[in-house]
Amino acid sequence: MQKENYSIAIHGGAGTILRNEMTAEKELAYKEALTAAILAGENILKQRGTALDAVEAAIISLENNPLFNAGKGAVFTHDETHEMDASIMRGDNLMAGAVAGIKNIKNPIQLSRKVMENSEHVMLCGEGAATFAKKMGFEFTPDSYFYTEQRHAQWQNAVAENKIALDHNIKTDEKKFGTVGAVALDMHGNLAAGTSTGGMTNKQFGRVGDSPIIGAGTYANNAQCAISCTGHGEFFIKAVVAYDVFCLMEYKQLSLEEACRIVVKEKLVKIGGEGGLIAVDKFGNISLCFNSDGMYRASVAMHQELLVAIYKD
Repeated sequence: MQKENYSIAIHGGAGTILRNEMTAEKELAYKEALTAAILAGENILKQRGTALDAVEAAIISLENNPLFNAGKGAVFTHDETHEMDASIMRGDNLMAGAVAGIKNIKNPIQLSRKVMENSEHVMLCGEGAATFAKKMGFEFTPDSYFYTEQRHAQWQNAVAENKIALDHNIKTDEKKFGTVGAVALDMHGNLAAGTSTGGMTNKQFGRVGDSPIIGAGTYANNAQCAISCTGHGEFFIKAVVAYDVFCLMEYKQLSLEEACRIVVKEKLVKIGGEGGLIAVDKFGNISLCFNSDGMYRASVAMHQELLVAIYKD
């Protein structure tokens, strides 16, 4: 019989994250934010709580921090608003919930869970998702809550240059994908995954990336693993990244690390996709795999010390 175990990993985005461009203060702020989020999840797992609750708690912590492109730190759309996407999935019964293009919801991951648990559907979007949120008793947070000087300046730059930008400081040679996510294994042997994002700066036409799409940006199945992705969403959708990792393990019996490596460092690279993912398998093994210069990430397990990292090395 398998020993009791728990594992949790989180990410706060990937991309051109270089040590020489990070101030000591900013690096510390990111590390403290990642630590707070992963401990919020680990505390639940330590008390024999569910992977689902741990994932939700970790993501709420990240959504509440303006450093990350999700919730409070969501980037501005072309129309100077905030449109957010999120999804969550249980590994035991494959139930999932997702929202896309929602506005004025403080914690989109909570609404995703309500979709999973209180509707017959997997994904709700736009005005329909807002109507559902009202029915579920969600408070609508004013636009001012989501306003940050940094994000507004990025938006102004993107509008001036007439381009869509992927996140953070936008230079032509710099790309950052600010999605947040979490994956966990609990002591009951169940897996869960969740992802949340504010999308792309200056995005238009109701663009939706991979974060709310089950199988692309988020996937959990107790048979093998739980995955949350961050990167250039269009490529992750085309490559069905999260589900592809699961398939390589399920059908080819590859290890978690090998499956993640093939998908992120070979298959994605081949089609020009940049970014990464976090993953945990049914045994509690963790993979933090990315093909970009960096990925805000953290992990901890019952038999493993806390890791908090930003850069490639």
